[in-house]
Amino acid sequence: MSLSKENNLVPVILAGGSGTRLWPLSRSMYPKQFLPLLAADESMLQLTIKRLNGLANLAEPILLCNDEHRFLAEEQLRQIACESNGLILEPVGRNTAPAIAAAAFHAMKSSEDALLLVLAADHDIKNIGAFHEAIARAVDLAQQGKLVTFGIVADEPETGYGYIQRGEALGDASYEINKFKEKPNLETAKKYLASGDYLWNSGMFVFKASVYLQELEKLRPELYEASRLAYEASEQDLNFIRLNEKLFSECPSESIDYAVMENTKNAAVVSLDAGWNDLGSWESVYKDANSDENGNAITPQTDAVCVDTKNSYINGGSRLITTLGVENLIIIDTPSALLIADRSKIDSIKLLLTELKGREELDLHSTVHRPWGSYTTVDEGERFKVKRITVKQGAKLSTQLHHHRAEHWVVVSGTAKVLIGEEEKFLHENESVYIPKGTVHYLENPGKIQLDIIEIQSGEYLGEDDIIRLNDKYGRSDK
Repeated sequence: MSLSKENNLVPVILAGGSGTRLWPLSRSMYPKQFLPLLAADESMLQLTIKRLNGLANLAEPILLCNDEHRFLAEEQLRQIACESNGLILEPVGRNTAPAIAAAAFHAMKSSEDALLLVLAADHDIKNIGAFHEAIARAVDLAQQGKLVTFGIVADEPETGYGYIQRGEALGDASYEINKFKEKPNLETAKKYLASGDYLWNSGMFVFKASVYLQELEKLRPELYEASRLAYEASEQDLNFIRLNEKLFSECPSESIDYAVMENTKNAAVVSLDAGWNDLGSWESVYKDANSDENGNAITPQTDAVCVDTKNSYINGGSRLITTLGVENLIIIDTPSALLIADRSKIDSIKLLLTELKGREELDLHSTVHRPWGSYTTVDEGERFKVKRITVKQGAKLSTQLHHHRAEHWVVVSGTAKVLIGEEEKFLHENESVYIPKGTVHYLENPGKIQLDIIEIQSGEYLGEDDIIRLNDKYGRSDK
């Protein structure tokens, strides 16, 4: 991506959602925007950013995400060699209006005339050329002081989206907005589709940062002021910008549509027909996927044998999935949880998640990502747990101790530098070390290749909260 200092277009990527409707693949600690739902090796966030390649005057993106996902977001940007224009951490969720305000304040530090291209990190757009053409139209309107949204050309009476009634034409595929409409019932959605005057509300925008803030201050002064104070009191933490938690928590929780777009007199809409899809549910993922002659969509990495099976979506991983004599199913298989659902009932998945409250499978995968790498729980019992730990090149776990467990590390590949008490040593493949309960220790990868170890924990309590961090290069120290 190239950075232009004049009339630069700043992508603002909203990546703060939890994506619980795509459970069990998407969980609060590893939500859908960081998952490879559309490609085998690239996340939705990465595809969102790469989709912008080729746009003129494009600046580095501003990314907004939750504090828990900060290292995950940073790592995924690094993997695609993307420098950020700011990685803003939301301490609490306050919907899109305050989040975009924080991004606008940040963009204006570099350019008072910055144009923002606001995008969600969980959309699919198949026709990149048509998308870029629509952005160019929106930029022209935004330069004239318009707050521009994208309206998706509807091809079915969808009840899961809000609608925009277009008004007078402002140019090629560009219109004034007559009215925003809430998600309709099926009968109303059919009327909208038949009229040809309604577009789906995409939740994507282009406007000058200054214009958005002016309208926000005029229409929602308390929201504007709370956002301004939270940003001005933000702190730099490594590569992250931490919004002030107390001040940001006082922001009213409102969407940009409700706070600004539905009330401003400067709104415009650009119609977009580019194979757009908001992947907010397993049904939308199924519709977006390629199906075979039986209507089954089976992800490429899934080992499945299906007999007399129709109109089903199957997403698996390490084990064989077989089906016989079924149809209209959603099957999602992960190492720690399996979902089997009727497609017609999948919109009620929140009822299922309510029943799962209190179980760690609701929030955590068996593989948990950390700034230094990841760990996968392989097996566990009443007084033991076995993990596979992967440490990135040059990364280091915190200096720590445990009150209730001892650990045994076996190096599988790579070289480990370890501290046990006051002794530092290097371990190589097939070498091991024992860490007694209560002993200060750390694990580091000083090498040029990935470090993989097997960790065997034993003790009366094996929870993750039995970690006392004494020193941590990622700012997670307890003391």
